[in-house]
Amino acid sequence: MSLMIAPKGEGFTVGKKFDKLGYKAIDSAELMFDNYRIPAENLIGGVEGQGFFQATGGLELGRINVAARGVGLADGALRLATEYAQLRETMGKPICEHQAIQLKLGEMVTRARAARLLTLDAAKIYDRGERCDMEAGMAKYFASEAAVRNSEEGLRIHGGYGYSKEYDIERYYRDSILMCIGEGTNEMQRMIISKQWVKRNPA
Repeated sequence: MSLMIAPKGEGFTVGKKFDKLGYKAIDSAELMFDNYRIPAENLIGGVEGQGFFQATGGLELGRINVAARGVGLADGALRLATEYAQLRETMGKPICEHQAIQLKLGEMVTRARAARLLTLDAAKIYDRGERCDMEAGMAKYFASEAAVRNSEEGLRIHGGYGYSKEYDIERYYRDSILMCIGEGTNEMQRMIISKQWVKRNPA
């Protein structure tokens, strides 16, 4: 497999845009190639057969990137829920004083912090130029799941308002789902983590 730069030209057309659950600010669409020709000089790297290595070579950084986005979503959902819980009152007091909400916020803040630390750990190893597929996988897996869980709990804390598009928390929930899929599914991340852990800890 080889990678090529494909500029717009004869035989290249963009199809319909996909109507996605989340990430509405970024368009996703079909790209169609029909009798499309690319000059040989558009070969990335100048050597044929390197496409797989070029594509997978950026996975560690890509997974750290997704983890960082997961951290942002997890932290953002926490902050929205924290603010709402202090302003919304039931039975004569802010709902943040009810034990059920305190339990949710306690889990959310711990989850967001753990996701941040795992992501920073992977980024530091990457910056040192060391292999970090296990650490990047751990960060991506945990931070993306933290984003989903925190946004869901934040939505629940908002109650009926959370289901309305007037509040940002519902968008956080929709956007967070992609983090569990992009740059390799979380099921794949767990397999990578397990294999690397066993390899690094032989009996």
